[in-house]
Amino acid sequence: MAGQGIRRMWDEGIPKFVEEQVGPVVMRLMRSHVESVRRKGVIELAHVSKSGGTSLCKLAQQANCSTRGFDMYTNCLIREFDDGPKHASTMQVAAKPAARGAAPVRPTAGARRVQVRVSARYSNWRDQVERSAPAPTSSSSSSYGSGSGESKKILMMGGTRFIGLYLARQLVEAGHEVTLFTRGKKKVAYEIPDDTPESFARFSRSIKHIQGDRMDFPEVERKLAREGFQVVYDINGREGAEAEPVLKGTKSTLEQYIYCSSAGVYLKNDMMPHREEDAVDPKSRHKGKLDTEELLRRQGVNFTSIRPVYIYGPLNYNPVEEWFFHRLKAGRPIPVPGSGQQVTQLGHVKDLATAFRKVIGNKKAARQVYNIAGERFVTFDGIAKACAKAMGVPEPELVHYNAKDFDFGKDKAFPMRDQHFFASVDKAMADLDWKPEFGLVDGLKDSYRKDFGRGTFRKEANFKCDDMILEKIKGSSKSYSAPAKEPASISRSSWR
Repeated sequence: MAGQGIRRMWDEGIPKFVEEQVGPVVMRLMRSHVESVRRKGVIELAHVSKSGGTSLCKLAQQANCSTRGFDMYTNCLIREFDDGPKHASTMQVAAKPAARGAAPVRPTAGARRVQVRVSARYSNWRDQVERSAPAPTSSSSSSYGSGSGESKKILMMGGTRFIGLYLARQLVEAGHEVTLFTRGKKKVAYEIPDDTPESFARFSRSIKHIQGDRMDFPEVERKLAREGFQVVYDINGREGAEAEPVLKGTKSTLEQYIYCSSAGVYLKNDMMPHREEDAVDPKSRHKGKLDTEELLRRQGVNFTSIRPVYIYGPLNYNPVEEWFFHRLKAGRPIPVPGSGQQVTQLGHVKDLATAFRKVIGNKKAARQVYNIAGERFVTFDGIAKACAKAMGVPEPELVHYNAKDFDFGKDKAFPMRDQHFFASVDKAMADLDWKPEFGLVDGLKDSYRKDFGRGTFRKEANFKCDDMILEKIKGSSKSYSAPAKEPASISRSSWR
């Protein structure tokens, strides 16, 4: 076994060429063993076999260990632990040339294992292995390459509305096999402004789909159970209960669960910006996000939770930048609550998708939470001015008002919460090797030119609340109807 080999290496010494070539593989198996012991509270017996592990499997049967089967892929695996086989990389075995005159070292036929419930008595041995283990290297890449260095079978819950549109494309470009789980009300593959004919054709050929209702929990578990997904991106989950059938359906193969939470979970704080360790608000309207994070912790899942602030970009279904674009296009003053100096933060959807992608296979991201947004903060007044720059129109007239003086009913007078709301992204930049690509004005230009500027938006303009404010403050709301002069329309072909 790996442990015996390591102890012999330490106690007796072995030829240098063997240590150089076999040592890295043995250490890799041992580190994997240590992680399994820590996670499951069991000792894992790893048997490297030249003939399929027949003898060890017979011992396992005599000890009443259950197995999945005796074929080359499932030999001696214990069903209750829902594991898959581990394989040492043959490239590591051949990484260094053997000493002159020595026979080349070749990988064995296969690595098989049996797990039995016994007490973990070798804590001192484990400590020695952990101290001798090399430091992890960076798992990120500046390209769309997988952070783990290998293709993964990925399930995305959602993926046809906004964030998932961009994330799914990045994952496919990185070489992963991506399946969307949706109700099927929208096409799984439809062209977005960033697509070229070639990239869209590749995406259409690659993307897979499972149709189902996420709220039908037995159906979700049943449909996922035999798919073998290794990574889950939960983009549209709102409540902890919604994650449970996904976990059950993927438990036999799941390596990583990546969750889209919200920075809205933080408790109001006099100390800003919000950091990941800050107190959260159990009464937040995003309480379901907190419940899901807690479920993932409690289940012992290797999870990462991403907490965006305000997201913007082409195809945004929340009227963030769109709210300002409508008023600028109509040539109207922009009502801003309070002084307009409330500080907030926006993050471009493509930067968010990149951060999500860089979590895959990143050991630093295990069981961590990350804020994701733009690197700079901005005032409410500053957003209005930045939107005008993005559209190429003059700065708007800003009209400040006290929201307490009005009863807007169920209508929303401003698209953002009337408070300081921004978060530090330092942790994500350090751990994920991630940096926002878009500054605010450039990001708003990207959104405008690829969406609102070509005449598409999610919600029609509604100036009802604006008129109430302008009538009270200026005595009139009827003189603001001349549209702002806009740049020439951007044709569909010019996206490319």
